[in-house]
Amino acid sequence: MKWMLIGWCLLGIACGAEPLKFLCWNIHHGRGADGKIDLERIARVIGEQKPDLVALQEVDRSTGRSGGVDQAAVLAEKLGMTAVFGKAMDFSGGGYGLAVLSRLPVASHDVHRLPGPGEPRVALEVVLKRDGEDVSFVSVHLDHRESSTRVRQVEALLGALEGRARVVLCGDLNDVPASPALERFGADWTLMAKKGRPWTHPAGDPEVEIDHVLLRGLEPAGPLRVLAEKAASDHRPVVGAAKSE
Repeated sequence: MKWMLIGWCLLGIACGAEPLKFLCWNIHHGRGADGKIDLERIARVIGEQKPDLVALQEVDRSTGRSGGVDQAAVLAEKLGMTAVFGKAMDFSGGGYGLAVLSRLPVASHDVHRLPGPGEPRVALEVVLKRDGEDVSFVSVHLDHRESSTRVRQVEALLGALEGRARVVLCGDLNDVPASPALERFGADWTLMAKKGRPWTHPAGDPEVEIDHVLLRGLEPAGPLRVLAEKAASDHRPVVGAAKSE
C-alpha cells in the first residue's frame, strides 16, 4: 500500500480541473453528544467545508427512532445536493445504512453486500462523470467486532470494485492503518494520510484512527484533515481532496 503525505496543491492544476473535494463522516443517525438528533448541525458542519461529495455512515431512513425522517434527503435539501441511500438492513420501521451526497451528476449507483455474521454491512458505490471519465465514490462501514470479518469484507469489496479505474473509498472501517484488513488493499491503493492528530473516535476525546479514505487511479491533493467537531456525532468528520494522477 502506498502512503502519501504531501502539501496541499493549488486548485486548478490537475489536468485543468479542480481537485475533487470530499467529506467522510459516521453521523450516528444524527445523534450528538447531548443525546439529541439534530440534522441541522450535521448540515452546518458539512456545509462549511463545501465538499463536492459526502460519504455518510449510520444513516436512518424513515425509522421510528429518528421520527420517520429520510435523513439523507433532508441533508441533501439543506445543502443543495443530490442524495443516494444504500440500505444495509431494515430497522425500526424503516431502513438503516449509508448515504452519498453529491453536487455532481450521478450516472448510476449500486449497493454491494458484504459477508459476515451479525449486523449486515454494505458498501454504497456512486458512479460520477468527471472530465469525461467514470469515478466511483464509495461509502462503506465495516464490522466493528472481528478483524477476520473485516478482512473478508475488504476482500469482497475489492472484488465488487474490480475493473474500476478511479475510486474514492471513504468510510468507518473500524480498524487502524496497519491492520490486516487495511493491508488487504495492496499497492494499487493509496491510504490518505492525515494532517495533525489523526484520531477520529470517540468525537469528544478521540483516541483511535478508524475513519479512512483510500484512492485508486487518483492521487491526494494534500492530506486529510480531521475536523475538531465534538458535538454532532460520536465520530469526527474527515475532509480531503483528490486529483488525477
